[in-house]
Amino acid sequence: MDKTAAISYLERFMSDERPEQFKKVLDLRTRHLHVVLEDLYQPHNASAVLRSCDCFGVQDVSIIENDHKWEVNEGVSMGAAKWLTLHSYAEKDNNTVQCINELKKKGFKIIATTPHTDDTTIDALPIEEPTAIVFGSELNGISPLVKEHADGFLRIPMYGFTESFNISVACALTLYELTRRLRNSSSNWHLSDEEQTDLLFEWTMKSIKGSDLILDRYLKNEGI
Repeated sequence: MDKTAAISYLERFMSDERPEQFKKVLDLRTRHLHVVLEDLYQPHNASAVLRSCDCFGVQDVSIIENDHKWEVNEGVSMGAAKWLTLHSYAEKDNNTVQCINELKKKGFKIIATTPHTDDTTIDALPIEEPTAIVFGSELNGISPLVKEHADGFLRIPMYGFTESFNISVACALTLYELTRRLRNSSSNWHLSDEEQTDLLFEWTMKSIKGSDLILDRYLKNEGI
């Protein structure tokens, strides 16, 4: 199937503004940064993280479920999951290691968010290479397995008595700083033409009521 041609056909069933909005968002979307959430158990935190990822243009989120089942509060996420690519790790005995190994095979550095003797702050973290940022559970933070397999450690500077930020706040602050720096860098952080087309097709299908039936009719008419 020619996705570009299919998109052009499907756009007839959307407002004139919607396709233009999609293209503007895609121009600023990135897969250079990847968010990993290990064992979050509070739905409002999970949902707020997804909302931040969409707002800052980070497309991919890996969700590790070891002891806690992933849940989303739609009232908090504001439908952000609809526009993101979510990667679930919930089927293995060791979901954390599986997720990290797959990201490393794709060329990502694994950076764990935790105070550590060899850590760096968000304003100084090198981001020339594709980077996956791992956020741990609300109570215990990242697991020992993440610490063992991480390529580096990241923290947000703090100047008060409290030891840490809420997970959703920590993610938002981290993504604000890293995406700001990334967009001002010479790194090739944009989506490829193929990635943009694939996401545009996916988003278009999600935006049209009865899109499956409309697409089937199009394919039959085109003899595909």
